Formats: sequence, C-alpha cells, structure tokens
Amino acid sequence: MGKMANILVTGGAGYIGSHAVKMLGEQGHNLVVLDNLSKGFREAVLHGQLIVGDTGDKKLVEKILAENDIDSVMHFAASTVVPESVLEPLKYYNNNTRNTLSLIECCVEADVKNFIFSSTAAVYGIPDIESVTEDTPTNPINPYGASKLLSEIILRDTCAASGMKHVILRYFNVAGCDPDGKIGQSTPDATLLIKVAAEVAEGKREHLKIYGTDYPTSDGTGVRDYIHVNDLVDAHVKALDYLQQGGESQTFNCGYGRGYSVKDVVAAINSVYGQPIKVIERSRREGDPPALVADSEKLKRLTNWQPRFDDLNLIVETALNWERDKAY
Repeated sequence: MGKMANILVTGGAGYIGSHAVKMLGEQGHNLVVLDNLSKGFREAVLHGQLIVGDTGDKKLVEKILAENDIDSVMHFAASTVVPESVLEPLKYYNNNTRNTLSLIECCVEADVKNFIFSSTAAVYGIPDIESVTEDTPTNPINPYGASKLLSEIILRDTCAASGMKHVILRYFNVAGCDPDGKIGQSTPDATLLIKVAAEVAEGKREHLKIYGTDYPTSDGTGVRDYIHVNDLVDAHVKALDYLQQGGESQTFNCGYGRGYSVKDVVAAINSVYGQPIKVIERSRREGDPPALVADSEKLKRLTNWQPRFDDLNLIVETALNWERDKAY
C-alpha cells in the first residue's frame, strides 16, 4: 500500500465511486467526496466528507482542492448510458467532457500530483479483434465513448505539459456489489445486465431483455468481460500506489481477459437464484459489438494488480444478495 493521500473522489456516492470510497477509507486515506446526488446516494458514502455539488462548478472545486490540500483525484462522476448518449449527446459532452476539462484545469492550478480517470472500453467502438489491448485503435461509435475519449486526450495532453501524472482506466463490464453487503448498486433504471437480471430475480422487474441472438459467438448472444466492482476499485488503489511510487502516466484496460455471453450470465443467475428468470429475446441494438474482452496484462505487470473475484457465480451472488437486502 502506498502512502496516505488527500484524495478528492468525484461521483463518490455512485455505484463504482462509493465502492472506491469504502476501500480507500478502510485504508486510512483522507477523503473528500464530491457528488451532485443525481444518481448517487448519501448513504453509500461510508468514509470522508461528502460535499453535494457539481464537478463542473469551478469555484467549488478550487475551494475543495485548496482547503483540503488535495494531492490526488479519482474522477468517477459521469453519465454512462450508451443509448441515452445517442439521444442526448450534449448532456454527455457537457457532463463527461466539459466538466472533466474544468476539473483538470482546477487540478493543474492547484498543483494536484495524481489524476485517476474512469474511462471505458466504449472508446474502442467495434474492434476487429475480440481481445483488445491498450494499443488497439480507438474508434468510438457513440457520444458516450467519444466523450470519454476526448477527456482522455485532454488529460494526456495536459499532463504532458504540466507536473501532473495520470492513470486512465478503461472499464469493461462492471458488475456485482460489495461482498460485505454494506453498499451496492442502486442506480435507478439501471441498464447493466447483471443488475437488471438480479432485479428480475427479486421481482422488481418482469423480465430481462436479450438484445441479439444471432451474433457470431458460441450461442449467438453478445460476449463481454465482466469484472467485479471490488476488483475494479482495487485497480484504482493500485494505480494510485503506482503513481505515488514514481510511475509514469499510463492507460490500462480493466477486465479479466475472458468473456461470458449473455446466456452464460442468465444461466449463472438461474443457478445462483435457484430457478429460471423470465427472458425475452429482442433484435440486436445498433452499435453493440459481438464480443469485447480486455487484455489487462499491462495493468497486472505495472501495478501488481491481481483479481480476487474472478468468478461469474460469485459476482452474480453479490448482486443478488444486495438486491435482496439493499439498504437504500
């Protein structure tokens, strides 16, 4: 573990951010959480000081950075729903790109040392290979992926011209909840497959829709690399350690390096839940690649990150447990 840091966590009341706050808080870091609570929950912030506000509010961010002597930023705050980004592109370029630019600007002015950015496999678009490395060409096909890629470019160029170092983490399919059951995913109108399937199992939705059963995959459904949220936030912690120890700015894929189809996930839900959930098959959604799997060897090699929850049934079990018992 690296040295204690003064960390600003944006979006720290949301699904992934709150899991990061829990892990960082348990390690003793000093935390300030900035979240507008549009999708997050006050109750999910188990450590540090919660400030309700917007990442794009420059005066507020400048005040937080100065008053708390922030040396590191973990930037989770974002809009993340791909179909919505197609319908409301300006919302995504505002919230994801413009607000990130504003935050980076504040960080450079405040002499922040380390900036860890939540990006996405959506920057790759529909790659012509199943397993993508960080060198796979980026070619986003929707405003969500484009808004994140623009933010990556702004961050890289800014860090190259300043003293700030960064790690960009490109998430694959994040799933599951805190195994302790203290926090979880309560995003309203969630779209992530395992979350939705767990809601169906617990009677909160009538059925699960499978989009596309004619892909060139083993069973015709889309294949994705599902990573447990705790392993993902551990990658953030390891990235911070790496930068604190003098590591150079880097971009890392975050996944397990293996894919499961939608039908594999449904089978896991049925197995863990003990009975089949109701499924409805629909035609493909535009822009969904047949298969998308991470090559995360670079992350493992440079940060010593090792997954601990690489088990689909375990991921599903933590999601179902939260859905059954959730506290907020």
